[in-house]
Amino acid sequence: MSFFFLVFAWLLSSGAHASTSDELATFEGDCGQCHNDFKHPIKIQSSGKCSTCHEAPSLHEGVKQGAKKAAPTEAQLQAGMQYKMYYPQSESRLGSKPNPLKRVPAGEFIMGTDGRLPDEGPQHTRHLSEYYIDQYEVTNLQYKAFIDETGRRSPKHFRNRTFPEGKSDHPVTYVSWKDGNAYCKWAGKRLPTDAEWEKAARSTDGRFFPWGNEFDIDKANTPQRWARLGVPGDTSPVGAFKAGQSVYGVFDMSGNVWEWTDSWYQPYPGNTHMTENYGTQYKTLKGGSWWDCSFYQCGISAPVYNRSFFLRSTKNSSFGFRCAADAAILVQ
Repeated sequence: MSFFFLVFAWLLSSGAHASTSDELATFEGDCGQCHNDFKHPIKIQSSGKCSTCHEAPSLHEGVKQGAKKAAPTEAQLQAGMQYKMYYPQSESRLGSKPNPLKRVPAGEFIMGTDGRLPDEGPQHTRHLSEYYIDQYEVTNLQYKAFIDETGRRSPKHFRNRTFPEGKSDHPVTYVSWKDGNAYCKWAGKRLPTDAEWEKAARSTDGRFFPWGNEFDIDKANTPQRWARLGVPGDTSPVGAFKAGQSVYGVFDMSGNVWEWTDSWYQPYPGNTHMTENYGTQYKTLKGGSWWDCSFYQCGISAPVYNRSFFLRSTKNSSFGFRCAADAAILVQ
């Protein structure tokens, strides 16, 4: 599979989701007045009306197609390090044991949307049985316990089979679908389906984000947050954005890292927009990430109905995962 084919596949998928002006007006307020040309965030105009999502019009200064971005100042770099929330290797809030689980009750919920790209719709209602899902994304420290016990190969960013200094509670990255699947089985769990993931993030009222319908730059680790500082982005410790948790008490379901699911990339019921990418070749990812994907013109990836698809062997700095479990298994 060539690199260019994968890029093309991304551009056709939700990983390349360029938002329409109608949808931007729906969940980003006045931002739809300037982010309306299907090129967000490359072609943008400075406007105070966009403060709903970007907080300050100054974010747009110099961010024009072909413009060269100024190097961050020392003050910006220091602020960026505070945003990255690194702390001593010996300190961890969660420890190395598998994550605690949060219960999601049985019932119906709204999945997908009719307001954006064809593969995200049509909006429909699904019924799921009771299940449980990890409260947090799997961390570097937790994944290290797994590879230490099993001898599995360590992720690309590990050195001498351990994670970078200060990132024990950051989500593990550079993990493939196969890695995530193996970890969850080792922990006595499994990967969630895309529907289970979306319900845990979205609840039953069809909200766009875990916290509601309005995008909030301070409730998730998104590219917009790093752009405000003007410094390179990174992961953040899982659970760092308490105000961004879902109704079920699940954290980081918008931003931080894209999360592998167990679902193949398939059309939703009633979807008439067919693509050769549907089938049993690619697995679905959910949640968006910290990474600025402006090269792919994907816009804001934080809405919980967003989805992407990749080969099961794909690894990069913005892919991670969390686990789930059947209620019946936990009762036994």
